[in-house]
Amino acid sequence: MSGQGQEMKLADWPVAILAGGLSTRLRPITDKMPKALLSVAGEPFLMHQLRLLHSKGLRKIVLCVGYLGDLIKARIGEGSGIGLNIDYSFDGQTLLGTGGAVKRALPKLGEQFLVIYGDSYMPVDYSAIVEAFVLSRKPALMTVFKNEGRWDASNVWFEQGELRRYDKKIRTAEMRHIDYGIAVLSAQVFAPFPDDRPFDLADVYSRVVSEKQMAAYEVKQRFYEIGSREGLAELDSLLRDKLRAISP
Repeated sequence: MSGQGQEMKLADWPVAILAGGLSTRLRPITDKMPKALLSVAGEPFLMHQLRLLHSKGLRKIVLCVGYLGDLIKARIGEGSGIGLNIDYSFDGQTLLGTGGAVKRALPKLGEQFLVIYGDSYMPVDYSAIVEAFVLSRKPALMTVFKNEGRWDASNVWFEQGELRRYDKKIRTAEMRHIDYGIAVLSAQVFAPFPDDRPFDLADVYSRVVSEKQMAAYEVKQRFYEIGSREGLAELDSLLRDKLRAISP
């Protein structure tokens, strides 16, 4: 990375992975197994995600877990076998939602960190994303992708390099992009929200976008996800093909 980014190695940036949801769309297979541990190309999806992050230079992981979180910790461990330092932040008795889970994890994450969804596989340039955040001098950055309603409902009005509007509930014709699933955030953006109470990360994003304090980085490569049966099957096929391609 250039400029200020030279002072910050990607390995020093913590990554919060949101893996605490109920995964109701995948039931009954998620009744007794968290989505992060569903088998993809012969092993838990989370292992593929962690290896991807390692390959991009990231080393510090905080898994935000809730539903069946003990199973995730028992299966994944502390990450030493794959060159990562993995810590865990548990919601507790009440599921905190994506925003509440990140706020609870702030003592482990520090002042600046990345956040990704625990059901997404995003093989992109993470260092370029962090550099864009640093150079923006804003407290938050959202990655966006020109979705045009193809893989999920578009929820971002992004124009001339700026976020004009973000809303997951009320969509407008100008919304041709989608929240790609990687954000870089400062702890300060969570200050207006309550401790240990459920809230959605989308509420944080909407507030920061409306205040014009959220930078944007446009990603050109599509994302993959396991939040639906179709997405799960697609990624399983993709990663199996990838494994076959590198097998001797």
